[in-house]
Amino acid sequence: MYSHGSESLIRQAREIQESELHKFHSRLIKLLQGKELGHETVDSLQRLHLILSATKYTRTLPPELQKRLVSLLSSPVEQLQVLSSAVLRETLPLSGQELNYNQENIGQLNSHAAALLLSQAGSRADLSSLCAQLLRSLESRQSEGPSHCLTHTLPILNTILTHSPESLTEDHVTLLSKKLVDWLRYASITQGGGASSGGFFTGPRSRQPVPIAELDGTVSGDFFTVLCVGQGFTDDQWMNVYSFSMLRHWLLTYHSVSSGNTTTDTANRLQLSLSLSLSHSHSFSYDDRSEVDGSVVSMVSATSSSSRLLPPKERLREKAFQYCQRLIEQSDRKAHKKTDTDLQKACLVEAVCILDCVCVEDTSLVFRTFPCIKGLFGRLSSDLSFARALLPIAQFYLNHGEMAAVDCESVWNLVFGRFPAELFNDHFLAHELLRFLRLNLESLQLRVPQYTHSFPNLLKLLAWDSPALVDDFVDLLPSLVTTGTAVELLHTLLDLPCLSATLVLQLRSACLPIADPGGRGLLSLDAFRNPSFRGLFLFLLRTEAGSGDTIDRLSTLHELLAEAADWPRVVQCAQTVPVLLHIFFNTVITVADEKLLAHLILVMLERSSLLLKIPKYLREIHRVFSCHLLRLCKLHPSLVVDQSHELLEFAGATANVYSKEEVYTHVVWVLGEYLSVSCDSRCSVSLITSCFEALEAVLFEITSSAPTPGAVCPNPRVITTLMSALAKLASRSHDLIPRVSLFLSKLRTVTRSGSVAWCSDEEDLVAIVTRGEELWSLLKAPGVAQSVLTPPPHVTTPQWHRDINVAMPLRLRALTSLTHSQ
Repeated sequence: MYSHGSESLIRQAREIQESELHKFHSRLIKLLQGKELGHETVDSLQRLHLILSATKYTRTLPPELQKRLVSLLSSPVEQLQVLSSAVLRETLPLSGQELNYNQENIGQLNSHAAALLLSQAGSRADLSSLCAQLLRSLESRQSEGPSHCLTHTLPILNTILTHSPESLTEDHVTLLSKKLVDWLRYASITQGGGASSGGFFTGPRSRQPVPIAELDGTVSGDFFTVLCVGQGFTDDQWMNVYSFSMLRHWLLTYHSVSSGNTTTDTANRLQLSLSLSLSHSHSFSYDDRSEVDGSVVSMVSATSSSSRLLPPKERLREKAFQYCQRLIEQSDRKAHKKTDTDLQKACLVEAVCILDCVCVEDTSLVFRTFPCIKGLFGRLSSDLSFARALLPIAQFYLNHGEMAAVDCESVWNLVFGRFPAELFNDHFLAHELLRFLRLNLESLQLRVPQYTHSFPNLLKLLAWDSPALVDDFVDLLPSLVTTGTAVELLHTLLDLPCLSATLVLQLRSACLPIADPGGRGLLSLDAFRNPSFRGLFLFLLRTEAGSGDTIDRLSTLHELLAEAADWPRVVQCAQTVPVLLHIFFNTVITVADEKLLAHLILVMLERSSLLLKIPKYLREIHRVFSCHLLRLCKLHPSLVVDQSHELLEFAGATANVYSKEEVYTHVVWVLGEYLSVSCDSRCSVSLITSCFEALEAVLFEITSSAPTPGAVCPNPRVITTLMSALAKLASRSHDLIPRVSLFLSKLRTVTRSGSVAWCSDEEDLVAIVTRGEELWSLLKAPGVAQSVLTPPPHVTTPQWHRDINVAMPLRLRALTSLTHSQ
């Protein structure tokens, strides 16, 4: 995990002696007493942090050193603020030395001191008191107190909201809602006289205030927003930016605070992490411009008198609605810089998310909002560069489309159609789209019929970037399994490595012209461009289900993609398929009837030989098929009789013994176990006899001749399973017992003469012979053989060692205690 150098430093930090540590403390105190705090001081603070954090024990620093470190929190050098805060968080505060900010010195608080203060908060009351102090500082006028603390006030409050929203009282909510209204809607509309302190609002000092401008360079005719530009900015304009950056979180949180609930459900439902962070830590002074004191009002959209009469929370919703409407209007302007274009997209995402939050709280706003959202979708839907901004619009349609009675089909055709088909290689969009699906899974299943039929398209995301997205599909896959999609979905999962290779070829074909030498040398790329094979690849690239479960020429497709078997992306994709298949089968047994399960058994038998030739992939898929074939037949034994013809055809093919050993073994076991009248009354003597003859022929063939050159010997487990299945079938039809006994006696005779060609290992041969002798002995008493080889359910079902109503558990515990005591 760590490099050798790092491990050495950590070991030294853990093993430092107390005497050496005291000397180091004394030297650091002397350094901190000096006027100039240079590189040596920084290095010493870094070493002190390493010493404190490298051990699990919390240390206490000398009082003088702790005092010096606390004073560094207000240092003008941010590096010293960071180091002192980090060191103090690793220590226990001395009694009476806890960091404390009252109303007089709250102005000295910065983000690093706040982090320390929050870490030392011992209770909800401490946090509530801190909230009260911070909010009171917001009410102070510039002449009444320090102004630079406002740089950190909103981020600190936002942190408290994130970790402990219950720390806020109703009065806190009311006060902050009022302040956010002032900053969002009534910031100055003229540029500030001072130069900007950094961030995306940068520019030289302006000699006199001039009106703020839009991103396209025109003079702004409305109130200030985060998308306004200028050479300098006033304090309330900076607070406008900070307020917008935390507005959505606040709207989610204050609703929960007022109702006394946690924010988890609301946040999971509404908050998509799609927006870029708009909050920057810059220093500025604060000039409160409340409505009462005569703030500058927008020249165009002045606040109506009815809006002023609303309660604070409702008024904040109204102002948030107006602010987001203005941002959407501003986003349509042509920005001169690429960074401003990116900012427009980020603000669009945030604005639509905030409108969604507002409409969830106040449904009367839905009808006022939808025309704007509908127009925005019409403007952006043709440009896939706005894909990440279109997802919040889809969220809005999902939450409110039914209430507004609008047609959402075009939205879902875009989200489930063009997004995965054309942007499958956009990692950020893939993450956000899948997160959108997971957060809205129940609503999508109920309201969006396109969802369950979009799996061929959605799986392109997984085929392209399997390691990063497999967890998302583990959550999503059960929702895609229905009686109508199960068969096609199973085929699609098995073809996922082929889809991965096809996506690679699609991009290469687009990037490399046919005449380009870089596009030559790949047979699969030539096949992808060949019109005669185009249909095979187009089926893999289909955008929705329903065009057919699979294709006829799968073997041809696998031959064309043979060289892709070792491509890293294809190999990684193949590794995820067994995991998804387990989830698929675990889900399908809860929704499918016996007819569908019978069809799935046929698919497993057929596809066991129609897979992309990746050796490890083949073994894993066969293992999954074997596991769930067993499970399906155990849950529904009648499936064995229903599919007896196909199962016997598979079990009667000797080639399957060598190429599909895992699946073949379990098919034989299933036939021997469940082909019985006790499992299905339709099981006739003729069916048992035909099954016996098919298995007998295979067993005789593999034990009477040597394997072909280059082939391996049959697995001993296959032979013993065949012997057991024959014995079980013979115990149910006694006319077959002489034939089994004859074979078993010949087997014992043959092996006595020494080694045999069909078994190269002596221990395996002994095990096979032993098993044959056991079965031969049982078949001498047919009644006993049937009871042992096919015990009735009332014998196998009870677990006597666990039944508390019988004496067996008590006896076992007594014997165990006696054995252990010895």
